[in-house]
Amino acid sequence: MQKILAGLQSRQFRTGFLLVAIIAAVWALAKNWDGVAQAVGRMPWWASVVAIAVSFVYVPLTMLSWRAVLNDAGERVPDKVARRIFYSSQVAKYLPGGVWNFVAAAEIGAEYSITRRRSFFALLVSMAVSVGTGVAFAVLAIALGPQGAMDSYLWMLWVLPVILVCLTPPVLNRVIGLALRVLHREALESSLTWKGTGVAVFWSCLSWLAVGVQLWIMLTQMGMEATVPTFLLATGGYALGWTAGFLVFFVPAGVGVREVALGAVLATVVGAGVVVAVVLLSRVFTTLADVGLGVTASVLMRKDHHRGGEEAATIERAEEEIATQAGFLSERRPPEFE
Repeated sequence: MQKILAGLQSRQFRTGFLLVAIIAAVWALAKNWDGVAQAVGRMPWWASVVAIAVSFVYVPLTMLSWRAVLNDAGERVPDKVARRIFYSSQVAKYLPGGVWNFVAAAEIGAEYSITRRRSFFALLVSMAVSVGTGVAFAVLAIALGPQGAMDSYLWMLWVLPVILVCLTPPVLNRVIGLALRVLHREALESSLTWKGTGVAVFWSCLSWLAVGVQLWIMLTQMGMEATVPTFLLATGGYALGWTAGFLVFFVPAGVGVREVALGAVLATVVGAGVVVAVVLLSRVFTTLADVGLGVTASVLMRKDHHRGGEEAATIERAEEEIATQAGFLSERRPPEFE
């Protein structure tokens, strides 16, 4: 059993695991290629370039929210290490099952002396923060959107205060502590604080605004009026679709839920076909960012390990040289006179 666990935790297995995850992400892009090509053809080229660039802003913002929780739960992790862990592990979310990014984050974090329980709960809490802030933006869209959206998603108004209470550090710390006791694991190195949670919420809100900018640019190039109210509708509508898909857990990956929710909010300003095209493009562009940042982080991580191995070997040789010199000097020491 120990040999099996050692094999699963080996660097070779982790490398293979990441390669499989990258292949799964690329396959997710390839299978939607026809729809993507048609959707891109409906926009000017610069809009697609800007939307892709925004994806490479959105993903780092989600990383900063996660990093705030990770640092709040223990000793501060160097920024470079945090980027390596997050980007490499996020590629694993494209594997079937929905839990592999947690596994990857725990295992990659262990290579940098971060406990697995800390990595796991940091990612879990950061996802909860995303849901909480997403529901807040969703309520904004429900308030600004047509009456049909209010009728269909009124339950979001009841969910919001419950989630906000659950995200307060006193409640979070009790829930995490209870979960660790049930799992017979030690407590986290530090309890979550108001400051750390607030920083995570701040970055999460910026990430929602970033993806809102992405959708708004694409929607306005497909016929929607470019105004502040439509930007708020696009941002809140996407947040509504994402959180509804997340909370409606019996639908795999929220398939179809995002399109329905965003379409309900934007029913008076854009057609249903445009909504489907934009949601598809947003998913594909975000996947491109995940894969690009994940591959880059994985390559740099391997260089870190190689450099660390060389430094360890250099130190070992220096220690051996010092020991040899010390032995040589002790042999040549003149006898003491009585």
